[in-house]
Amino acid sequence: MLPIRLDPNIWSRIAPFALYMLFMATVDILAPYLPSGLDIRWLYGVKVGLVALLLWSLRSYYIELSGIAKLRWREWLSASLIGVLVFVVWISLDAPWMLLGDQSKGFNPGNGQYVCLLMATRLIGAALVVPLMEELFWRSFLMRWIHNQHFLNVDPRQASILALLVSSALFAIEHTEWLAGLLAGLAYGLLYIRSGKIWMPIIAHAVTNGILGVWVIYTGNWHYW
Repeated sequence: MLPIRLDPNIWSRIAPFALYMLFMATVDILAPYLPSGLDIRWLYGVKVGLVALLLWSLRSYYIELSGIAKLRWREWLSASLIGVLVFVVWISLDAPWMLLGDQSKGFNPGNGQYVCLLMATRLIGAALVVPLMEELFWRSFLMRWIHNQHFLNVDPRQASILALLVSSALFAIEHTEWLAGLLAGLAYGLLYIRSGKIWMPIIAHAVTNGILGVWVIYTGNWHYW
């Protein structure tokens, strides 16, 4: 039997996302068995650090990331405005029926001498690493792959409504706030389809997560983290 060889253009976009999700699931499962003196909040930095290193090592495959310098100021502005709008939606849609299960306690940095470092690590990971990793997977790969398995040949402006809806629905299931996640997925996906540039949803996603992080720190609504 011949070994199954996964296209590197596919696994290079799946691997960072899979590592992130696997790390998160493993920590949740092993948390009760870890030494009592271990502060698992520091593992978030390890997680996003490993994902960032993997993204950097696979950067040659991400041909769609070229051209950020060519973005016009209007594109930066429109992507940022979409990011702000998604943030407003995210903190507004929190009724019980809009959630998958109960909201967790989230990432609470607590008190102590390292609280600022913990918050900075979380904020940097959420605003810089996560948007790049997720948009490469959900929009650049999955949405185009649903339209056509030869996804690199798919102009994002030609992606079908079905591809947008399915990828957005799966993106929603990834989050506790499923309705906010669905609307966010649709917003980022439509931004990608309208612009044809993956940097547009990446910027919007980064703005959403960045503002959300600052708001969480300011208000103490840690469950959003």
